[in-house]
Amino acid sequence: MKIGVVGSAEVGQVLGAGFLAEGHSVLLGTRNPSKEEVVKWKQAHPEAQTGTFSAAAEYGEVLVLAVPGSAAEEVIRLAGPQHFNGKVVIDVTNPATKQPPTNGVLHFFTTLEDSQLERLQRLLPAARLVKAFNTVGSAFMYKPAFPGGTPSMFICGNDAAARKTVADIVTQFGWEVEDMGQAEAARAIEPLAILWCIPGFMRNQWAHAFKLLKL
Repeated sequence: MKIGVVGSAEVGQVLGAGFLAEGHSVLLGTRNPSKEEVVKWKQAHPEAQTGTFSAAAEYGEVLVLAVPGSAAEEVIRLAGPQHFNGKVVIDVTNPATKQPPTNGVLHFFTTLEDSQLERLQRLLPAARLVKAFNTVGSAFMYKPAFPGGTPSMFICGNDAAARKTVADIVTQFGWEVEDMGQAEAARAIEPLAILWCIPGFMRNQWAHAFKLLKL
């Protein structure tokens, strides 16, 4: 598939490299394609393309929104909302504020009655958003290897076919998929990022992932 990664920081770079490793074509989108970290990534991945947010959003059959949650709406406007229409959009964002954590707990600008995914879906009514890859650090997003087994990736979104597409990608990337259904489930999935970060902020422990155990 042709993958447009909207966001060129560490998360976007890791996911972009993962898609390349799985044989997909990738265009990594950024505000400034000439910035040093993007140039270095392109040198390390010569088979990929880089460009603006708009170029990535227009290029991809599947889009990955990998920007800070607080910047997501602005980036979508820069990318051109029309370029998202009809496409599967993997929403990796979390609605964290820039406020420092309190006792290791991140602050969110959403409530438990309205998730970031739902807000972005309202902004992009013709897109097919699926929440994924937001509950783990970038170091483990592709082919995680934990002694306890394959970790769980929780996904949700209103379009069942889009969730199936994303589930196949998540499986390719080495995860066990847990499909939580409609977009409202993001109200529970997004706060898992808060929980994931607490050991990191409190004890500098960042090497972990969630696992749903079932009988």
